[in-house]
Parts: sequence; structure tokens; C-alpha cells
Amino acid sequence: LHSAVTRIQVQRPGFNYTFAHICILNNDKTCIVDDIVHVLEELKAARSSNRTNFAITYPITHLKDGREVYNGHQLGGVTVHSKDRVKSAEAIQLTYYLQAINSLNDMVAEKWESIFCDTVELFQKSNRKVKMYPFTSSSLKEDFQKTSRVSERYLITSLVLVVTLAILCCSMQDCVRSKPWLGLLGLLTVTLATLTAAGIINLTGGKYNSTFLGIPFVMLGHGLYGTFEMLSSWRKTREDQHVKERTAAVFADSMLSFSLTTAMYLVTFGIGASPFTNIEAARIFCCNSCIAIFFNYLYVLSFYGSSLVFTGYIENNYQHSIFCRKVPKPEVLQEKPAWYRFLLTAKFSEDTADSEEANTYESHLLVWFLKRYYCDWITNTYVKPFVVLFYLVYISFALMGYLQVSEGSDLSNIVATATRTIEYTTAQQKYFSNYSPVIGFYIYESIEYWNTSVQEDVLEYTKGFVRISWFESYLNYLRKLNISTGLPKKNFTDMLRNSFLKAPQFAHFSEDIIFSKKYNNEVDVVASRMFLVAKTMETKREELYDLLETLRKLSLTSKVKFIVFNPSFVYMDRYASSVGAPLQNSCISALFLLFFSAFLVADSLINVWLTLTVASVEFGVIGFMTLWKVELDCISVLCLIYGINYTIDNCAPLLSTFVLGKEFTRTKWVKNALEVHGVAILQSYLCYIVGLIPLAAVPSNLTRTLFRCLFLIALVTFFHCFAILPVILTFLPPSKKKRKEKKNPENREEIECVEMVDMDSTRVVDQITTV
Repeated sequence: LHSAVTRIQVQRPGFNYTFAHICILNNDKTCIVDDIVHVLEELKAARSSNRTNFAITYPITHLKDGREVYNGHQLGGVTVHSKDRVKSAEAIQLTYYLQAINSLNDMVAEKWESIFCDTVELFQKSNRKVKMYPFTSSSLKEDFQKTSRVSERYLITSLVLVVTLAILCCSMQDCVRSKPWLGLLGLLTVTLATLTAAGIINLTGGKYNSTFLGIPFVMLGHGLYGTFEMLSSWRKTREDQHVKERTAAVFADSMLSFSLTTAMYLVTFGIGASPFTNIEAARIFCCNSCIAIFFNYLYVLSFYGSSLVFTGYIENNYQHSIFCRKVPKPEVLQEKPAWYRFLLTAKFSEDTADSEEANTYESHLLVWFLKRYYCDWITNTYVKPFVVLFYLVYISFALMGYLQVSEGSDLSNIVATATRTIEYTTAQQKYFSNYSPVIGFYIYESIEYWNTSVQEDVLEYTKGFVRISWFESYLNYLRKLNISTGLPKKNFTDMLRNSFLKAPQFAHFSEDIIFSKKYNNEVDVVASRMFLVAKTMETKREELYDLLETLRKLSLTSKVKFIVFNPSFVYMDRYASSVGAPLQNSCISALFLLFFSAFLVADSLINVWLTLTVASVEFGVIGFMTLWKVELDCISVLCLIYGINYTIDNCAPLLSTFVLGKEFTRTKWVKNALEVHGVAILQSYLCYIVGLIPLAAVPSNLTRTLFRCLFLIALVTFFHCFAILPVILTFLPPSKKKRKEKKNPENREEIECVEMVDMDSTRVVDQITTV
């Protein structure tokens, strides 16, 4: 396999590049390869010459040239005899290092990596007894972005389902009052806002990543509810009013709450998009969400508001809601075929008796269901105990899951399934988790290396680790030669250079010091590095995070300026900060929202109920999320932050209507709140769930986490809106009767109503009030 890899060629015009042309070179101008390759070569040579005295020790072994090499990260699943002699190993890890010095080199290296994966897979087909897992520097990026490609057809299916259900939710049998186009235009409003945000991000040089898959669903939950709430407010207006007056009533009734929830979204995601967030993917996600929500608000005010006005004129003119054709009167329809009468069924205002106060929109299925059946059923005395009992069961299971919460520490949670990243990381965690990866310890300043005290300072910071370092090896080498390390600067640097050029044990580390020439041929060491390896437990990957944080703290407080790095730190950083930073931002957002809403809500009791509801929903989502095998990582925490806003979106109008209601009983106002806002909540919930369902089939762990979190948020919020709150609010104080306003008997209102009928039989009521 090693021979096949080194023979890989990248064809370019006029030249074929091989591994030898783009590899990192040793001091003798040969490619640096893993020490395990040299070990295997010596083992092969010993076997061919029938020598049995060659032994491999673990995790440090000796080569025939006298070098002491570390193989803890290159041999996996090791079984040892006495004295650390290797009996067998289940896995071997080979690493190939490529140069990245210019654009041409980068392009060739990228192509070489692609051919490398194909070569390994081809080699696998002819050597099925050995399982191979190729992984390159671009594998994670490719597999992360692969989620977008495998999600395309599922997202199209989701869009078709949402469009269909949005149209059905806004339709009714009355062809004049049905609003199917408003359902479609509401979804178009959300889509336009999402596309506008994506366009702005692209034009400003923003980077796309697969977490953006969650943005359409953030917009779907917030945007569709706002449009459905406006449509619900339209149904409450009087049909004998002018379109302008009806539109004004709609905006006065629904846009205040929609404006407040939009402001809360902007604050929450705005904090996530600020420099306080140290995860670039989360920051870009929040920034894109802010832009999309802002434009969605503008489009709802302008585009959707105009659409509502347009359909209002169609309704006032008794035109068909789909075909915009004038609907004939009942006596004309009687002469038409049955199918024609069915398509043009409508109730005319003169069909209603003068004494009748029937609402023409009650024929809408959801309105009829809530008003006639559900509101009475959920507030029934015999139903309430079962709802309370069900809530206690909900809290119990949520607590059980909450006590088992764990941080996400698996890299495969962010990429598509059946990819190289998952296969490679699974094998690596299985076989190579006893020792951490080799950590580069980079000193990036010119210090007095020849000074004994400086040498001791450097070694002090590496205490406690298994050290394979050029500096310590060099000190030991000098001690063997009985040479003092406290040499003058010039003698020290000269000896350092000569030792690296002549001593075989330093041949591999010739790149680990950087010399710089100054005036008078004086040579100075401007940078250096050593390698650290820590022994870790197989079941405690958190030790790697602790190691990383410890080294970083030392780099900030030490006398010597250094940094630590290993490619795996990129993934460790993601998990080390995936929970802390978003949770910190969400706490700041929650506190700000409480402070912000305290000055805007009409009653402080609304704030109290809203806080308790959000806490209950978030607690339940975290608990059930854990029971559903979802860990706390960047994706799930972002969903939890969104869950706060989604809960406020749906529950705030219900609570506001209930708390501000006076003069009647609590049960009466619970029913009224459900009748006023329940249809909009139900419509947006159905569209949201239907849009989420295809996401469950996407072969990606990222979308799996996204689906489970968003589904639980929607389900738990719906459960609170339609079961918990309607029941609890009916029997918890304060009582509505105590808050009834006392009227002064001396101040009485006399209202005279004069009804005028014009020539077109349009009723106009003018109320003249005298006090």
C-alpha cells in the first residue's frame, strides 16, 4: 500500500507530479514518512534474513540506526508481551505530509489527495482481508458539505408538502371567503426573505455551510405563524367594512405581537452573531437568520399586506377566490350543473337575517372544530385531571432525560452518514484512543536557548507528558558528550546546527528549528518546536479537552511564548465550545428578553406566565432530546435557542389575550384565547411538522439532530398551547372576577344605533355615542 501511494501521479501540462515532488523533505532531501514505515521495513528485512532478535516495543521502540521513535499513534489495538514487546496489533495508521507553499502546490496537493483516496479504495478491492479507511485534510469539509447535496430532493419534497398544506389550511368551502392564494403567498413571503438573506451573505463574501439547512425551518416557524395570524385577524373583521378599515384592524390586531416577537428573534440571534460567539459556523448561522427574519418582517408588512388587501377587494366584490370571477347569485346558480354549484358555493350577506349574528367564516374547518368542540372539551371538568396527570408524566420523563444529558463529542454528528469521516473516526476511536495525537509545541520567539535557566523553563511546561522532543533529546545528546549546556550563544548555535546535520538521531527533526542569519555571519534560533504525547483513557475523551485547555492556559502565562496545535484540536475546539458559548449567549438573550418585554407588555403577569412556559418547554425538550439519543452539541444548542423564540411566538398571543381579558370567568377567556389565536397556531404547526418530516429521511447525522430537536420543540410547544396552558389557566389565580372594573353608576353611556341601507343593499351601521 505504501509503495502504491508513493507512486501516485498528478498529471499537469508538461509535468507529472508524484509524492516525492510535493512531500515535506528531510535534511537529506528525502520525503518524511512515518516511523512505523521504517519499523515495518526493518521487520521485513529481519524476516527475510531469518533474524528473530528484532523486537518492536510499545509505545516507544528503537530503530537500527539508534533512533528512539514513538509509535503510540501509529499502532492500534496492541497486545504486548513482557517489557512492552509487541505481540500483535490490530491497526496501523499511516500519515503522509504534503507541502503547501504556493497556489500551484496547493492545487497539486488537493488533486493528489483525491487520487490518494481512489488508490486506497482500489487497493481495498484487491485486498479484502485488510480494511482500509482513507482520510485527507479535505475529507471533513467534503463530508460536511455533502449533507447539502444529499438533502436536496428531501427539501424539495418538504417544500411541495408545505405548499399543499398551506393552501389547504387557508381554504374553505365558501369560494369567496376562501384564501388559498394567501396560504401560497405567505410561504412565498418566507421564501423571499430566506433567499434575500442568502443573496446578501453571498454578495458580502460569506461562507456557506450545512448548518444553513436549519434556517428555512426557523423562518417557516416564525414567518408562517405571522401570516396565519394576520389571516385569522381578517376573519374577525366585519364584512360590511371597507377594505382599508379591515386592513387597518388586521394590522392593529396582529402586527404588534408580530413586531415584538420579531424583535426578540433579532436580539437572540443578534447576540449569537456577535463577537461573543467563538464558533464561526454558529456566528454565520445566526447572522443569516437575523437578516432573513428582518426581511421577512419587511415583506410581511409590504408584500403580504398588499396581497391581503388585493384578496380583500376580491372578497368585497364577491369574486371567486381562485379564478377571480364574479360569483353569481343563488337564484342564478340553481340553473347550473351540480359541479358548477359546488365550485361557486358562497354565502351572500343578504342571506343572513337581520337578527342573526352568525360569522360567515365559521364554516372554516379549523375554526368550526375549535369553537364547537375542542374549546369545550379541553376546559371540561372531567378532562382537566387527566391533563394535569399527563403533565406530571411529561415532567417525570423530562427530568429522567435531563439527568442524563451529555455533551456531544462525536465528530460524526456533523457529517453525512456512510462517509470517509465517520468510518475513519470510528476506527481511530476504537484502536488509537489510548494515546492522544502528537501535539506540536511551537516556540515562536527568539529566546536565549543557550541559557540554562531558559532550558529549564521550557522543560518545565512539558512536565507530566511523554516527551518526544528535539530539545530534550539534544540536551541528552550533549550530556552524553559531557558538554555543558551553558555555552555562549555562538558556540551553542554552531553546535546545534552541527548536531542536527551529523547526529543520526536528529535526522528526522531537522525541520524543527529555524535559523536566521544576522550581521557578521552570526546565527540565531528564531523558532523551534517539540512534540508532546499524553496518555489518555479510552473511555474519557474529555481528558483531551482538559489537556488542550491546560496547554493553552500555560501558553498565556508562561515566560516562553509558544502555541500548541494538532489537527484534531480543530474538532476538540468545536466540542469544547459547542455548548458553553451558545448557552452563555442564550442566557444573555433570555435575560435581555425578560428585561425588554417587561417594559412592553401591558401586564407583568404575562411576563411571569411566559417565563414559566418557556422554562417548561426548554426543560422538556432537553430531557426528551437526551432520551432520543441527541447530545448537546453546536446544532442542538442552536435549536434550543430557537426554541425559546418559537415558544414565545406561539404562546405569547394566547397568554396576552387571557391575562388582559376582564369581567368574565377564566374558563371563558381561555376559550376566547383559543378561538382567536388557536387556528393560526394550528395552521402553522401543521405546515411546520409536514415540512420537517422529509428531513428525518436525509442520510446525515446533522439533519437527524436538526429534525429531532425541531420536532420536539414543535411538539412540546403545541402540547403547552393546546393542553397545558388552557387547563392550568382555568384554575390558577388571580381570579377574573376580582379584577372586574367597577363602573361609576353616575357615569352611564347611552348608545344610539342608526342603521342605514343604501341602494346596493349594503348595510352600514353608524354608532352615535353620547355620554
